Order: sequence, then C-alpha cells, then structure tokens
Amino acid sequence: MFRIIHYTGIQDIAKVGAFRGAEWRVVRGKSLIFLVLATALMGSSFAVGQMTLHYAPPLFLAGLRFTLAGLLLAAGVRHRPHPHDWRLWARVAVIGLLQTAGVMGAIFLSLVTIPAGESAILTFANPMLVVVLGAVFLGQRYRSTQWLGAALGIVGIAVAIGGSLHLQIGVLYGLASAVFWAVATVLMKRWGGSVDPWVLTAYQMLIGGLVLLVVGGLQEGPIFHVTLASAGLLAWLVVMASIVQFGLWFYVLHHEDSAQASSYLFLAPVFGVLTGWALLNQAIGVHVLIGALFIIGAIWLVNRSSSLPPEQRLLPET
Repeated sequence: MFRIIHYTGIQDIAKVGAFRGAEWRVVRGKSLIFLVLATALMGSSFAVGQMTLHYAPPLFLAGLRFTLAGLLLAAGVRHRPHPHDWRLWARVAVIGLLQTAGVMGAIFLSLVTIPAGESAILTFANPMLVVVLGAVFLGQRYRSTQWLGAALGIVGIAVAIGGSLHLQIGVLYGLASAVFWAVATVLMKRWGGSVDPWVLTAYQMLIGGLVLLVVGGLQEGPIFHVTLASAGLLAWLVVMASIVQFGLWFYVLHHEDSAQASSYLFLAPVFGVLTGWALLNQAIGVHVLIGALFIIGAIWLVNRSSSLPPEQRLLPET
C-alpha cells in the first residue's frame, strides 16, 4: 500500500528510508535484487489471487489472507512500541478499513471479472490520484513532472479501459481500489508518522482482514475448499506476497534512498501483467499494453526525483 512518509515524528527514520540528499544513486547489488523481488511479489499477488478464487469467494478469501498475515505480523512486532492513545488506534483502524478492507476487497472483487494484469494496472494508478488529492485537500505543492505523471496516468487508465467494448464491473472495482489507496495515503500524510510503521502495518492488516472476513462470511459464506493446491496458493498470498514482500521493501528503504527505490514501482504492474499471462494464459491486449506503458511512465515521473522533499515521496506500505 502506498503512503507518503512524513519523517517528522517518526523515531529512527533510518528504518523506513531516510532522505540522503539530492544526488541520484543507482540501486545495486543485494538491494536491487530485493527491490525486483518485492515488486515481483506485489505483481504476482493478482494472478495468484485470481487462481485462489477457484477455492473461495473474493471477500472471504481477502479476509482470510490478511487476517492470517496480520496475526503473524502482530506476533512479530509485539516488542515494538505500540500506541497508548485510543485516538491513534482509531487512526490505525481507519487506515485498515481503507488500505486493507477497501483496497484489497475491491481488488479481489475485480479479479472475478477482469484479467489479473488489468486489475494490477488500475490499482497501481493510485500515485497519480494521490497527486490530485494531495493538492486539493492538503494544499500539497508538486513539481511539474509529477503533474505530468498524473496526467499521463489518467490517460493510461482511459486507454486501458477504452479498449473494451463495455465497462465491466471489475474495471470499476479496480478503479475503486486505486481511490481507496490514494485516500489512505492522503490521510497518512495528514496524520503524520505517529505510529511505528511495522505496528501500523500489522494491525491495519489485521483490522481490515477481520472486517473482510466477517463481511465475506455473512454475504458469501465462510467457504474455503481445502486442497494441497489451495493451501499452497493461500500460503503464497499470506507469507510471500504479504509478509516477505513487506520485509524486502523495508530492507531496501533501510539501505537506499526512498525516492530512488519508489521509482522502481513501475515494475509491479508489469509483473502483474506478466504473471497473469504466465500462470493463467491471459491474453495481453494492445490497449492494455499501451495503457500500461502510459501508467508505467506516469509512476516513474511521479516518483523519479530523489531531490524531492521527504513529505512528497510516494511509497508502498504492503
């Protein structure tokens, strides 16, 4: 999930990627490998999630994934500083409702009717929406290249959608996931970094996951057909595509410039399209490719300048 890191108020900022000046540095070695792996895991979750829908309905499956991931992460962060103010816990709950229940619920619903690659493209268009929402609601000032990226991303979405003869409900869910993600990012910016990022991630996953689990259980039924294949797919979503992906990303942020690392996010929708093709034999339409190129360029433009002040950097949280 994306968030705009606001370093003032976050203890030990090196743990989430400190600003290291305006010099553009190339990511190399282990960090580059981890960065590619993290974005590959982000992208793979769309195709693997769509495969797992053969064994469970979308909302209940999303709830199961993030409840389990949240429980495992919460156990891992039990010794880190937790909020003592109920208002901070309320904020964690709001982020959980948006980032996990909203974003992930919409993604899994979209995967019922549209290819995994298209869902990934629409979801990862959210940095462009953050630029618009940040300017309107927070008075955030962005560079001309970021505005160009936002405009390019909107064009890319229109192209990706416009290639279809009709607007499927899955497209609307994919767009909704991007909107939920962008709103959560803007709220994180507004509230600042008042909660340890690992603790925030664990409990927002858990809260959002429980909401999805209850809603899915009531509306769809608590259905999960247990087989060796379904257990393996769910394990991939919980461990690799949630916990390991997040750990790899934090490693990169700890060792590299955060804006430089975020410029590689264009790889995530690429991996989303490629894994949909490789695992599900989903055809990649020309309109999807063109729209994806626009959105990839937009993500790069929005995040590319390492000279941006820390509060303007767009980073993923899960």
